[in-house]
Amino acid sequence: MREIPATPDKIRASVEGDIEAIDKVLRITRIRVRYDLTVPRGKREAAERAVERHPRGCPAANSVAGCIDLDIAASITEE
Repeated sequence: MREIPATPDKIRASVEGDIEAIDKVLRITRIRVRYDLTVPRGKREAAERAVERHPRGCPAANSVAGCIDLDIAASITEE
């Protein structure tokens, strides 16, 4: 990710979703992904751009586009 280490101790994700009954059928209607990133000092802007552009290049996000609302956010800490 833009020359930013993505080792397990530097990137974590929390994911939750909403399930609703639509026409008496349960459907996943929203997925929220929250990343906690630790990046080298001076890489915050690059990390923010990567998070912003992530859905366009993510196979999972593209697979559910138009079917499930996807919210992606990140908390970024520089070290």
